[in-house]
Amino acid sequence: MRIRDFRPGADEAALRAVFRASVHQMGTAWYTPAQLEAWAPRDYDAAAWAEGLRSNRPFVAEFEGRIAGFADLQDAGLIDHFFVDGAFGGRGVGTALMAHLHQSAHARGIGQLHADVSLSAEGFFFRCGFVVEQRQQVDVRGERLRNARMRKMLGTTAGD
Repeated sequence: MRIRDFRPGADEAALRAVFRASVHQMGTAWYTPAQLEAWAPRDYDAAAWAEGLRSNRPFVAEFEGRIAGFADLQDAGLIDHFFVDGAFGGRGVGTALMAHLHQSAHARGIGQLHADVSLSAEGFFFRCGFVVEQRQQVDVRGERLRNARMRKMLGTTAGD
């Protein structure tokens, strides 16, 4: 497993494929097909997607030479994206990405992490020490999706 910085101009299409695969493979128990398609549609604005990635500066997880997931950490502690391709589920990709986010937060002096977490990812975030602050419903392309705002206060030790 290798975690590296996003490469503008090289990673956009692969990260979009991971995003779509993650949503459509991991979310089927919690969301309808229409909700999944609204969240991660087949057709999308590639320029807007690329600009969002350049702005968010995600970390990219590579597993056996393939891009398996990505996650970002914004200056205020927001995890805006955290996705692992379903084909790599259960192989430690999410755990490695979360550990990297924690290390980055400590290095940058960020004292808490927070994210709007899908129902499909809520258990993982809970196991990583996050707690639900609020249940939410968001409208995405005409579909209403449920999620949870989750937060984790970071301690002063390297393991947090």
